[in-house]
Order: sequence, then C-alpha cells, then structure tokens
Amino acid sequence: MQHAARNYAIVTASYWGFTLTDGALRMLVLLHFYQLGYSPFTLAFLFLLYEAAGILANLIGGWLATRYGITRMLTVGLTTQIVGFTVLSLLNPEWTAAMSVAWVVVAQGICGVAKDLTKTASKSAIKVTQAAAKEQDNGQLFQWVAWFTGSKNAMKGFGFFLGGVLLQTLGFQGSLWLMAGLLAVVLLGVVTALPQMMGKSKASKSAKELFAKSAGINALAAARVALFGARDVWFVVGVPVFLYSVGWTFTMVGAFLAAWTIGYGLVQALAPNLVKRSADGLSREVPAARLWSALLALVPVALAAVVVLDVPHLEWVVVAGLGVFGFAFAVNSSVHSYLVLAYAGSEKAAEDVGFYYAANALGRFLGTLLSGLLYQWGGLLYALVGSAAMLGLCWLLTLGLPTTGPARAANAP
Repeated sequence: MQHAARNYAIVTASYWGFTLTDGALRMLVLLHFYQLGYSPFTLAFLFLLYEAAGILANLIGGWLATRYGITRMLTVGLTTQIVGFTVLSLLNPEWTAAMSVAWVVVAQGICGVAKDLTKTASKSAIKVTQAAAKEQDNGQLFQWVAWFTGSKNAMKGFGFFLGGVLLQTLGFQGSLWLMAGLLAVVLLGVVTALPQMMGKSKASKSAKELFAKSAGINALAAARVALFGARDVWFVVGVPVFLYSVGWTFTMVGAFLAAWTIGYGLVQALAPNLVKRSADGLSREVPAARLWSALLALVPVALAAVVVLDVPHLEWVVVAGLGVFGFAFAVNSSVHSYLVLAYAGSEKAAEDVGFYYAANALGRFLGTLLSGLLYQWGGLLYALVGSAAMLGLCWLLTLGLPTTGPARAANAP
C-alpha cells in the first residue's frame, strides 16, 4: 500500500507541473491574440486543433499506455508539450495574420496531444496503483480520484494567473521558454522516480476490441461529451470576452478565471463528502450523477433569463452565477471521474480511461467551436442557451448509467 501511495503522489505531482504550464498557455494565447484584435471566433479557432487532437490522443494514448506502460506515456506526453512550447515560441510577429493563425493552431495541436497523453496516463495510474495495493476499496478510489482531479484543476487556476503575469513581465516568447524549462525538470523526475513498466498489460489487438466498451463506459462517455461541451460553450470565449467588453482589464479577467478554477478544483477534491457512498460503489453514486446533472442544467437557464431581463449590474450577476455553476459542475465532474474508474477493469484501465477522455476531448472541441460561433451570433445569451441544451442532454444520458458493474468494495466508507 505504501509503495502504491508513493507512485500516486509522484504521478499527481508531475501532473500538477504539467497542468500549471497548460493553464498558463491558455491565458497566454487567449490574451495575447485578443490584444492583437482577433475576433471571438478566431480565438476559438486557435484552440480547435488543440481540442481535436485530444480525441485521437486519448484513444491511442490509452492503448499505448496499456502496451508500453504508463511511465513511458507520461514521458512522451511531457516531451511533446516541451516541443509544442518550443514551436509556439518561434512565432514571428512579421508574419501575416493567416500564417500566424496557422502556426499557432499547429503548435496548439501538438500541445493538445501532449495534454491528453499525459492526462490518460496519469488518470490510469490511479486505478493501477489502487489495484496494486490489493485493497479494492471504492471509498479510497473515490477520494484519490477526487483529490487528483480537484488539485489538478486548482493548479490549472494558478496557471491562468501565471499566464497573465508571465505575459505582462516576460512577454509571449520568454514565457514559453521558461515553461518549457520547468517541464524539463518535471520530466526528469518522472523518468527517475516511477517504475518504467507501471501499468503495462495486454493491449487490445483490433479497433473492434478497443471500442468494445461496457454499457457503463459508453453511457458515461456520451454524458461526458455533453457535460464538457456545456461548460466550454460559454467559458472558453464567452465569459472572458464578455467581462472584458464591460470594462474589466486583462488582469481582472485572468485573476477571476484563476480564482474560479481554483475554487472549482477545491470543490472537486471535497466531492466525496457531498455524495453518499455505497458498498458496491455504484448504487448511490449513479443517482448522484443524475441529480447533480439536473441541478447544473438549471443554472444557465436562470442566467439566460437574467440576460434577457438585462438586470442592473449584469456582469456581477453573471459572476455570481458562474460561481454556482462551478460548484455544481465540479461535483458532476468528480463523480464522473470516479465512475469511469469504477466501471473500468484494472487490466485495461488505460484503454477504458483513454476512450472516456476521448469523449471528454470531443465535448471540449464542440464546446470551443460553439463558444466562438454562438457568442459572435448572439452574445452571452446564445452561449448560455447552448450550455443549457447540452446539460439537458447530459442529464438524459445519465439515465442510461447502470447501477451494477465491476466496482466492488471490501471496505466501503
């Protein structure tokens, strides 16, 4: 058990380092190019390949992690991110707008591959280390997943703030070089501290076998598409641009998004205390996923009504609403992250997790695309309506989640 906890701590720390720089990258790109006068749709377009690349990276990454080991895939993910930062730093201000956009999109695509290779390997390591402890305690699994996911998102929030600070102090290129150096240190730690063959198992031999998932994994993956699409459809472009348009500075916007993401991460880490637990790991957790999806759907509906009524101090009402949304979304996300590992078999956990996070990446891709389009067509109102529609779909899909499966607990909390 002690050895498993050590590996869990090392994987978590390495993913913190990765997520810190990944969050900073998003703010660097968004603020730098908005300052240059790019439209909301163009800003969204800059992130499209980043999100699209994650769909394939998760599928392939899960298979590769099963075949070659989780440590190797963490190494590949971190190395790929360093390459992406280096490519992005070579952007030349003298290039045309079209050339600059194309260059950034490609560099972002490399970083998107890196992010999801690293995420799949890291999340799979939790299942592998818990299984290696030979204590099939789903209560501990939920706590490990919640802490990992919550702390990761808190670190991403610090990354948003870091991105704004670095852009203001070191500039675009200098920031990227510094972050590449930080990741090189993290990479060295992973290579020297983790067992090289951790998580290595017999991988699927065909695409049919790779996609032959359980009913629980399939239903959860579909719900995940809708859940993360609903977040990003108003969070990626809509919220930052809206707040800037009503007079907020870049520093204020970056600080708020950082605080929101840190708070969201803290709620994720505390989610096991908000969800009743069951001995089988599913019979209470699945109804919780349905309940929190329904509650979350009400938030953008209420905010859309507020926008239509044009209430006084609208931006502060939106900020408060985003706080409520973040709380409910954090619980939803944490329960989902637990359920995928509860449904997954330990032997091919990386493949199951990769499939699930491919769906996650698809949701982010659709949300990012619609975020630019809907905001350009109808402002914040259209983005909120799109979010509400996706969350309604998410709730419907959770009705198909099975309440029985491979999850078993010897000692339920």
